[in-house]
Amino acid sequence: MEEVILVDTEDREMGLMEKMQAHREAKLHRAFSVFLWNDKNEVLLQQRALDKYHCGGMWTNACCSHPRAGETLQDAVNRRLKEEMGIVCETKWAYSFIYKADVGGGLFEHEFDHVFLGRFSGMPQPDENEVSDWEYVTIEALKKDVEAHPAKYTPWFKIILAEVLNKGILNHLLSR
Repeated sequence: MEEVILVDTEDREMGLMEKMQAHREAKLHRAFSVFLWNDKNEVLLQQRALDKYHCGGMWTNACCSHPRAGETLQDAVNRRLKEEMGIVCETKWAYSFIYKADVGGGLFEHEFDHVFLGRFSGMPQPDENEVSDWEYVTIEALKKDVEAHPAKYTPWFKIILAEVLNKGILNHLLSR
């Protein structure tokens, strides 16, 4: 049984709950989202596997998941990047936010989401149970496609993309 860490609005742990129950009951839980850029300053996207429990077939950031009980966020990021995308690279925490989204099928994402950024220019080796496809795309092309076809993208991805662009976080990352 996979569990998520329930948290309050200050990210203080409040206990554990089975993952699907937390998504059915829209319980606030800890999560992370990883954005990766290559040496051409293109962002790495993944298309979620079609049979994922929610948002199957939608495009999103390089990796997103939940830490396990007793696991640091950085360890969870490293674990899931390797498991989901076959990627090992350095990432750094950028910021956190809370969101709630109806993801269909009676499920909700209500997450205290920690956003991590990093650089990776290689070829991902994704787990086909997690990822249907992947691509690197320029920010300009991505912004246009999200505007033209918002339903192709996960709710959290659209929120984070706007935040990363608006907060100047992307400029800071790309200037390094």
